[in-house]
Amino acid sequence: MFWRKQKAAIERFHPLHKALTLEKGISVSLRRDDWEPVIQSLARHQAEIRRRKWRLHQRVPAVLVPLLRVLAADMPPDGVLSVSADMRGPNVPGKAGPPSDLPVQRPLIWMKQWYAFDPWLRIRAELRDGSVLELDVTDRVRFRKRKKRNPRGKVKVKTKTKTTQLVRVTRRLAKGAVVRQPASPPPRGVRVQVKQGKHMAIRVNGKLYGVQEGKAMLARILDVSTEPFRWTPPGTPARRTK
Repeated sequence: MFWRKQKAAIERFHPLHKALTLEKGISVSLRRDDWEPVIQSLARHQAEIRRRKWRLHQRVPAVLVPLLRVLAADMPPDGVLSVSADMRGPNVPGKAGPPSDLPVQRPLIWMKQWYAFDPWLRIRAELRDGSVLELDVTDRVRFRKRKKRNPRGKVKVKTKTKTTQLVRVTRRLAKGAVVRQPASPPPRGVRVQVKQGKHMAIRVNGKLYGVQEGKAMLARILDVSTEPFRWTPPGTPARRTK
């Protein structure tokens, strides 16, 4: 039977690891320590799976796993870490809007444009200091499909894409938390909004152009994710002690 050993290896994976392999997505809430078996299972993937269709999306080991480790290190043992990951990409039905016609001039015959929104990662973590961190990463992809006639009369159809990555991080503080504006401004392209109320929240929005993969993507997401922590004085809890 073809790929028998690799199919058997997939069956031995953690159920969430198996879902990321076969279904390209998960949506689950677990206690902090319950994520470690998932991470350990994912670490075995590259050594045991070689078939292309069963490879993990590169964002799983490069972005998702490091974020899980960073957040787990700042959580209490009973803290809940919720993850919704969708690695199917922007071409899945339901993610794209309707196309619209754009004005063209010769040698173009026609051009259509549409956008797809791909919210591929959502994380919610209950942190040790009593605050709750919510992270949302969405790829906004612009598609442009054009039909063109070259000087020899040959007609070609091409599709080009341009991706903008939208990162939103919200840190929800407990009642009575202290917020202080940092001395230096946020990084370029990052906007901060402090919402006053019974439960104060610091919301950070980052718009990242020219999406990169791997370590570069992780670094840019972490740049936005760390901004809400600059708005609470160092060495003080995010909630009032009783």
